[in-house]
Amino acid sequence: MLARRNYSEADRILVIYTKKYGKLSLIAKGVRKLKSRKRGSLQIFSHIKFSAARGKNLDIVTETEIINSFSKIRKDLKKVSVAYFFVETAGRLTRDEVKNVELFNTLIKYLRRLETEAKLKVLRLGFIHELLSLLGFWAKNKPLKNPDAKLEEVVEREMNSVRVGKKILV
Repeated sequence: MLARRNYSEADRILVIYTKKYGKLSLIAKGVRKLKSRKRGSLQIFSHIKFSAARGKNLDIVTETEIINSFSKIRKDLKKVSVAYFFVETAGRLTRDEVKNVELFNTLIKYLRRLETEAKLKVLRLGFIHELLSLLGFWAKNKPLKNPDAKLEEVVEREMNSVRVGKKILV
């Protein structure tokens, strides 16, 4: 899952990147209620399996199952910051309903690596380079001297998830 935002009293709008359909916006009805069964599985950067039904404006999430919650990442604040950066970057560089299996696999691969990686800055910069190359913004074998600057040039704004003011956390 890439992002979520509250909607009405008990619902949430989710942005999910799927292997089959690319980036989708869905609504999870009643998920903010304490008794919701879906509540625990709909966390940012979780790998989930879900079912959805057609709705008037947004499709409605009907069932969810956690494949990987990346719990090792959630125990380390710096790793959480990098995971948020990964999903924010993927969300900003993709358009709705544009399928890219390689991007999906890359995102999962980097989240798995993040669970055990100690050199977070190297991992984050490698992710930027791989994603920009994969999406055609940079040549695959060409070194990227300032990945953060190139990424912000491509998305045309600062990335929120790894910065406090102008200082890069990792």
